[in-house]
Amino acid sequence: MTEGKHGVQSLEIGMGLLRAMVAGQRSMMLKDIAAAADMPASKAHRYLVSLIRAGLVEQDPMTSRYNLGSFALNIGLVAIDRLDRVRLGLSAIAELRDAINETTALAVWGETGPVIVRWERPRRPITVNVVTGTALSLLTTASGRVFAAWLPKAFVDPLIANELKTKAPPELKTRGDVETMLENVRAEGVAAISGNYMVKGVEAVAAPVFNFKNEITMALVVVGVEGMINMNPSSPVIAELRRSAKELSLRLGATRAQP
Repeated sequence: MTEGKHGVQSLEIGMGLLRAMVAGQRSMMLKDIAAAADMPASKAHRYLVSLIRAGLVEQDPMTSRYNLGSFALNIGLVAIDRLDRVRLGLSAIAELRDAINETTALAVWGETGPVIVRWERPRRPITVNVVTGTALSLLTTASGRVFAAWLPKAFVDPLIANELKTKAPPELKTRGDVETMLENVRAEGVAAISGNYMVKGVEAVAAPVFNFKNEITMALVVVGVEGMINMNPSSPVIAELRRSAKELSLRLGATRAQP
């Protein structure tokens, strides 16, 4: 073992094996792990024995394949849990604003609906200001529709029922209308509002961000002036929104395919 200012060599070798297993994304045979880590199988086996003892690796006695152990999984979950999701989200909307030059915002779930916690102003003479700190409607806002589409049905059903009585947009008259709309949101992967947004002349589109439990945790939102923002599903604006939401979900540990 070599120690000193350059660190512990044996530990670095062991981490190399773990990185190879993570990159493999499946349980692996010894020869495959050794090849991925660029070391002889006999050497890899010795390190794997120690990693098993530490709980970082486990071996299936039936198949002899190796996989990450319970302690490795615990380390990953703790690291993900300690991520400042809002901080990462704020960076995401700033980068998205720079990419598309439109107003962007970050929404998280509050007590009764999504809340805009920050927005970024684009570099253009005509912009849209976004209100922060106020709970938004599930049915009349893009961020609301995103959360309604991916939050547990039992949780959002009472909220939707209440909005249908009080502040539903004209095109959503029945619960069946709402279900059809939410199915379309899930299929498209984004929720877009045109014409019936909170303020006349304003359009918005939102995309979900998932955490390591594959649950919706935030929404990225793009807001623009009607007629000045390209709301076509294949437009560069929506393509960048999808990309940004996908990258943030991966950063937060999501493993589900981004819609």
